[in-house]
Amino acid sequence: MVKRHDARRRAVFHAFSLAAVTIPIYNQGKTLLFGAFTGAGILRRSPPDRYVINYRASYVQETAAMVDGLLSAGIQPEEIAFFTQNDSFGDAGYNGAISAMQARGFSNTANLVHGRFTRGTRNIHQGLATILQAPVTPRAVIIVGTFGPAADFIREARQDLPDTLFLNVSFVGSQALLEELGSRRAEGVIVTQVVPPLDADLPAVEEYRQALAEYAPNAAPDFISLEGYLAAKLFVEGVKAAGSNPDREAVVDGLLSLGSIDIGVGEPLTLGPNDHQASDAVWPTVIRNGQFEPLDWANVAQ
Repeated sequence: MVKRHDARRRAVFHAFSLAAVTIPIYNQGKTLLFGAFTGAGILRRSPPDRYVINYRASYVQETAAMVDGLLSAGIQPEEIAFFTQNDSFGDAGYNGAISAMQARGFSNTANLVHGRFTRGTRNIHQGLATILQAPVTPRAVIIVGTFGPAADFIREARQDLPDTLFLNVSFVGSQALLEELGSRRAEGVIVTQVVPPLDADLPAVEEYRQALAEYAPNAAPDFISLEGYLAAKLFVEGVKAAGSNPDREAVVDGLLSLGSIDIGVGEPLTLGPNDHQASDAVWPTVIRNGQFEPLDWANVAQ
């Protein structure tokens, strides 16, 4: 199981690292890049690249949701620390959180504790040491990384920070993180998601569960395959809007003509010429008894 997650993570990570190179090629070739499994800012330029259209919320939005949730629960900005991958992926999440703090009126962000680790490694000890030496014991650590180093960090940090909250962005790979930690050590770990809960009473999620049972009966529902299903469902709507005999340009035009559209996720999605990201929604979850449950930020400090 872990090997499967490793392979998936390497493949996605490879795509992430090549985004800066491949996006100009997509644009030059007038070829659509749709629904990439990443919240990276380079796929979310302003004004947007015509041939890059996203489904999911960005890393900036995920960490901003974390900050807003933590602060609303009574945790102070100086009680929040960061542990991030030392590249543009980690930077995107960190910068989103910092911007959210500044928007809330906290200006002393330069003094917040920020441990880092090198991409492609599990060398978490220097970053952990930075956090453990913080002048204020953190009540929450926002982690931006993949499941391997994130799990190592949580496992070791809990020896010295047993009451600290550990929060991860969706790209960590929720199920892989749970399996790597084991249900006991994963208890209480928070992961933000860019799709609804797997057991949500929503039309699109119910359709996803039915399709999975019919076409992949041995596969368990997970957030990654649900994201792919929802992105594909939206893409079909764009193809329908493209007309009876669409070419490449017509499909792009069809997607960008959708405006506000309800595909059954509880709130409308939006796409347009100046809005190439369909969903801005972030769903916080917490691991309880080996399962991902919806998180109420009001109770997080407990």
